[in-house]
Amino acid sequence: MLNNAAEIRRRALETIAGGVVSLNRKVEPAIVFTRALGSRLWDTEGKEYIDYHAAFAPYFLGHNNPEINGAVIRSMLEGWSLMGSGTTTWEVELAESLKASVPSMQKVQITNTGSEATAHAIRLSRAFTGRDHVILTLGGYNGWHNDVARSVAPSLEVMGPRRENSDYPFFAMSAGIPEGVKQRIHLVNFNDADSIAAVMAKYPIACVLTEPVLQNIGVVHPKPGYLQAVRKLCDENGSLLVFDEVKTGFRTALGGYQSICKVRPDLSVFGKAVANGYPMGVIGGRADVMDLFDSPDPTKRVLIAGTYNAHPFTVAAAIATLEILRRDDGAIYKQIEMMAVRLQAGIEGIVKEKGLTATYSRNASASCLYFADHVPVDLHDLQQSHNFALDTRYRRALIDRGVYLFPLPTKQASISGAHTMADIDRTLEITREAITSL
Repeated sequence: MLNNAAEIRRRALETIAGGVVSLNRKVEPAIVFTRALGSRLWDTEGKEYIDYHAAFAPYFLGHNNPEINGAVIRSMLEGWSLMGSGTTTWEVELAESLKASVPSMQKVQITNTGSEATAHAIRLSRAFTGRDHVILTLGGYNGWHNDVARSVAPSLEVMGPRRENSDYPFFAMSAGIPEGVKQRIHLVNFNDADSIAAVMAKYPIACVLTEPVLQNIGVVHPKPGYLQAVRKLCDENGSLLVFDEVKTGFRTALGGYQSICKVRPDLSVFGKAVANGYPMGVIGGRADVMDLFDSPDPTKRVLIAGTYNAHPFTVAAAIATLEILRRDDGAIYKQIEMMAVRLQAGIEGIVKEKGLTATYSRNASASCLYFADHVPVDLHDLQQSHNFALDTRYRRALIDRGVYLFPLPTKQASISGAHTMADIDRTLEITREAITSL
């Protein structure tokens, strides 16, 4: 087995396009990790890290959770397999568990990734409304496919000044996207319902697709009444409201963030934490919309297909994950909240003690320390107020000392059920050292 990090990286560059199998993992320091368990990661040199990256947040119960892995092993021993014909008992069990967890999901479908699920959501919305145009949010991330592959956080120079009652052009994050696709996608700032209304007045909008909390540029909360206003605009305009809860779903609450904000979307997309690191995406929502997947009218029927959709081992992991999240009246959420509160209070105390200009933002287990005097309300606010260079140095100082945050500015930190109060206390000790070193 390869155990020299430099040699591994060299060989990767010779054989893997870009050197890593998902290019958003290409960061510095280019650590080569070899194993993970619970709240811990280990690299090729045997160095141990307390992990708050959680592989972009799916590990809500921690790495290699024995109960989840045990459920997968049992499914193998019991002969669960990829049948590829008809339904299975386990996918029905999962669908019923999902429906019981999220009341807005009257019917569901299972995919392999969140990106697949958002692609289906857009296609369903277009088929249901007969419209082509879609509204997305600056600072959001909804996957890699053409309709959503805009830059997550374009600079102020790229975006230009803030626009009132208007949209922004499609800032592509990839080559190879047809111009016609870009013309049907309209970007607005988060927390800007007036601009959504203006775009709806100008274009035939099939759906508004948004994260209810922006968690790809830290943790940016909706202003009071914002999501309710978007819901009202969609109702008045005949557009569908789609919540991308790939990050917020099941981490914020068993019913997703929608159960907290009390806004019922027409469609919802989930992923990541739903199967605790096993590859799964979920789309669900109104029965009349979801039924287009099997519409008797071939001109309205929306294709959903995938050899590996609802793979039995992933389904076993998801069933077990939801069972744990539901257990003892959601005790795991209370446990994680206690640790999250302690971590927040500790970091805020250190920031105040050191006289540092920084503000902590949190949504349940997800958090971000902004090097600004306030929590941003949208991407323009973030780009204008946040000290990105200091954020980068802060993250590197933590990593050097054994706390792993993803080393790109504003990426969220994620606590799992595998973390302990001892982990939190040790993290605070290291955070004090890191901030002192800045």
